[in-house]
Amino acid sequence: MSFEAWTIFALFWVVFVTTPGPNAVNCISNGMSLPFPKAMMGVLAILTQASMFLILSALGVTALIAASPTGFFVAKLVGAGFLIWLGVRGWMNAGKPAPVSERPARHVYLHALAVATINPKSVAGYLAAFSQFVQPDVPIWQQMVVIMPTALFITTLSYSGFTVLGALMGKAALGAVFNIWVRRVMAACFIIYGVLLGTSTAPAARG
Repeated sequence: MSFEAWTIFALFWVVFVTTPGPNAVNCISNGMSLPFPKAMMGVLAILTQASMFLILSALGVTALIAASPTGFFVAKLVGAGFLIWLGVRGWMNAGKPAPVSERPARHVYLHALAVATINPKSVAGYLAAFSQFVQPDVPIWQQMVVIMPTALFITTLSYSGFTVLGALMGKAALGAVFNIWVRRVMAACFIIYGVLLGTSTAPAARG
């Protein structure tokens, strides 16, 4: 991968991981309601999902997923239902104290991993990255030595930033009413993302 191609890929990835979505909302929510070290387990989960999707993309699996309308339809319904359920539950629990002590690190990690994985629209981002920036005349794993560290580093910075933002918002939300409405906004975002996911179309593979 040339320096120019790497620069374009890095800029694409910055946009891809900084555009607010379910992962960002979950990181902000974790930052608001959990001790910072425990909230960072959500970032670790996103990195796990990103590593898995990058490897699957290199193997061509994401292209197969994108080419399967039935698989995409089932995945998006499951993902949409999960996000809407999270939103409804979050809205109903907004008036209750955040259950900090009741959420072990493992639960935070698995919850974030589920949010990151069930959104099939993320396939489109990985598919776009590999169809636009991978050179067909260079062995894929030679390019992955550059692609994976770049993508994971930018991903870490982005979602760590969202978690820090949530922590700052949590400290600022001293008033009970304000705290409740911030949490309800986060819950509403999950519902909106779920509806958008449920009405989305399958990503198209590019030659």
